[in-house]
Amino acid sequence: MKEMIEELNKPSDPSLAPGEARCPGRSVEELLGGEDSANEPGLMANSYQFLGDHDLPFSRYTSQEFYDAEMKHLWPKVWQWACREEHVPKPGDFQVYDVGPYSAIVVRGMDNEIRAFVNSCPHRGMQFADAGTAGSGKQFLRCPFHGMSWNLDGSLREIPCRWDFPHVEDDEFGLTEIPSGIWGGFVFINFDKNCEPLDDFLEVLPEHFKNWGLEDRYVAIHTYKELPGNWKMCMEGFLEAFHVLATHPEGLRTSSWANTQYDVFGKNVTRFLQNLSTGNPHLDQTQAEIYGALGNNPDDLPAGKSAREQHADNLRNTMGQALNVDLSEVSTSIMLDSIEYHLFPNACFFPGIQIPLIYRFRPTSVGTCVHEILILQPVPENGERPAPAEVSKLSIEDSYHKVEGFALAHVLDQDTENFHRQWRGMNASFKQGQTLGNYQEVRIRNLHNTLDEYLNT
Repeated sequence: MKEMIEELNKPSDPSLAPGEARCPGRSVEELLGGEDSANEPGLMANSYQFLGDHDLPFSRYTSQEFYDAEMKHLWPKVWQWACREEHVPKPGDFQVYDVGPYSAIVVRGMDNEIRAFVNSCPHRGMQFADAGTAGSGKQFLRCPFHGMSWNLDGSLREIPCRWDFPHVEDDEFGLTEIPSGIWGGFVFINFDKNCEPLDDFLEVLPEHFKNWGLEDRYVAIHTYKELPGNWKMCMEGFLEAFHVLATHPEGLRTSSWANTQYDVFGKNVTRFLQNLSTGNPHLDQTQAEIYGALGNNPDDLPAGKSAREQHADNLRNTMGQALNVDLSEVSTSIMLDSIEYHLFPNACFFPGIQIPLIYRFRPTSVGTCVHEILILQPVPENGERPAPAEVSKLSIEDSYHKVEGFALAHVLDQDTENFHRQWRGMNASFKQGQTLGNYQEVRIRNLHNTLDEYLNT
């Protein structure tokens, strides 16, 4: 381990231009190019760009004025996923999505179309349903204040005491519909009627994910946890693998964390691709030792086969049986690796089978946010799609171990424990900002560059 630290701490070649330095050892591209993962064009894509090395001011996180600017110029202007299609499977099903003061109600109509409306009665502004609530079997949307109602397509249905509203025209008194769209089984909404098309906003996501089938998965676990810190600060803790060394040291012998690949595909989409089950390229390990570190009997590793290949085969078999799906054609990287795509501003999508996480971060104040995690598992090949899991709500102090069956609870507890100290440190710092790595933390810089486009518009 000492030798690994010494190798990783060597300064970069001074002849390299900023952003060109890489960790010694095999690259992701080299590893994937030698296995079945090379057949996945999305996995083999490589798109880094140097975005500068200036400090990012802590005031972007701690300032109430900056937070207020986000509420005014970002959240009402950007695409964000509100729910899954399976949350509104039948006509009359609805789900409420809120961020800051903005609220939308997503409804499946009698024509089976999914629409989104501002969650506000045109009469006197009453919300149709509370934040975070859902329901089913609606024939229409009825205001709980005075009983006015609207059809599920947003058209006016009834005004009690209609004689007192001769000035109301039916065609002009419908619900306020906002743009919505579907990708990968996720329902997206935008509070801006003049927004760009969802397909354009998604950039490379539809092309990269076209064979990874997020739409063919179901919500097996859904957590909702309060976090102590600005939404950007907390989310950025999940945008790099640099923190594995100190935060997740148990993974140092089985992963290529320091050789993670970072990609900037556009202003809205970035990615990290961290190889797992590889052993650490900076340690002297035999394949049998790596296989044992993955929880297997070292003596069971077939001759001539790498620990990573055999571990992938093991999981294809055991997870395939447990999930009642055929995983035989799933590539090794999709089977094993930690692959995270970030979609601006607040969503992360993992296409993997072993690590099938979906994240969403929403601000609740300048110094608090909510982190939601969905575990998406493949829909069983025999039988109906399982109903989406109920939301497990956790307070700031709660451990993820309270969530039954959450295999990644320990890792998520390690991640979120950092935020108490980081938030206090940001506010206490005499230094005015954070200093980012040029490569490993480029996704954070890209996030802020795109954010500035909204704030400066």
